[in-house]
Amino acid sequence: MTTDPSASPQAYAGAIDCDLHPAVPGMDVLAPYLDDYWREMIAVRALDRLNLSLTSYPQNAPLSCRPDWKPKGATKPGSSLTAMQQHVLDRFQVKLGILNCLYGGQVMHSEDMAAALCRATNEWIRDTWLDRDSRLRASIVVPAHNTELAVAEIERAAADRRFVQVLLLVSGEVTLGRRQLWPIYAAAERHDLAIGVHAGSAYRYAPTSVGWPSYFVEDYVAQSGAFENQLQSLISEGVFAKFPRLRVVMIESGLTWLSGFIWRADKTWKGVRAEVPWVTRAPSDILRDHVRFTVQPIDDPNEAEGLLRLIDHLKSDELFLFSTDYPHWQFDGDAALPSGLPGTLVQKILRDNPLAAYPRLAAPVDKPQAEVHA
Repeated sequence: MTTDPSASPQAYAGAIDCDLHPAVPGMDVLAPYLDDYWREMIAVRALDRLNLSLTSYPQNAPLSCRPDWKPKGATKPGSSLTAMQQHVLDRFQVKLGILNCLYGGQVMHSEDMAAALCRATNEWIRDTWLDRDSRLRASIVVPAHNTELAVAEIERAAADRRFVQVLLLVSGEVTLGRRQLWPIYAAAERHDLAIGVHAGSAYRYAPTSVGWPSYFVEDYVAQSGAFENQLQSLISEGVFAKFPRLRVVMIESGLTWLSGFIWRADKTWKGVRAEVPWVTRAPSDILRDHVRFTVQPIDDPNEAEGLLRLIDHLKSDELFLFSTDYPHWQFDGDAALPSGLPGTLVQKILRDNPLAAYPRLAAPVDKPQAEVHA
């Protein structure tokens, strides 16, 4: 079995889609989940008038939404469950899909407001998406710049086992290996939650190491550098030594940077490892055990050849997870995976690797759900 770009979307039947983006259509849908104080603050500060989507994608850029997935009128792409069902869940016959909601509550400078909006977002995801389609799972959004509040939200939301991951941005306020964030990883490991690191920025600092870019293309391409920095931080600071069961999923990171990065990380570690005695194995070994990557976007001109070359370099076919990145459009037509991949590898990417990366996917959920297919 191989995949083919011209093949029917049913070639992906039974897949686990690890990156679906539900869009908050406006602050009005979160208001019922806020207490009186925060509803008043939202109105007083006129936050209900702002677009708080966490994306640098220009609204009408081709990557922002596949043309035949664009909703009519002013509706935000990704804001309709019915559309997601038609465009991805039913179209590709997805078995399970993981919702990664990117919204401004995660980066508000007011930590208390950020916590209130993250909680409201998670509850809205639960009621509007998870309760209405049993195929859906979700990430817990947290105010990562306040570890105490982030852990409190993880502890609260983790009781619903349909939440399978804690969502962080690749560019926040600190490198992700820093010990001030370790309570987040401890809570995730305790509850069998993965840590999802998604492309995006809180824009506390310039998204490049040499200052602020002028154009979207600079910001977009620079994201891969941020993923390199964060992966090195997680390894070098000893996160995986401290939390041996933790899994980290790099989402929308791109892939072509991996070969050069891991070669340099291994080579340099051999010469300076006395400084980090807790890193007792080569970074490549740690990566194979703890880190996974979603396949969209595959940033190689020959996608199948590039993916197979990476598997050879990294000595593992367990690193890559299927994703469509809905409603963004990172692939041609319905070819969410490139043609020419061996059938055994396709099966691993579509289903086996996601099941291994997310322990909660294999477990039954505690709450009965009504299936809705509009």
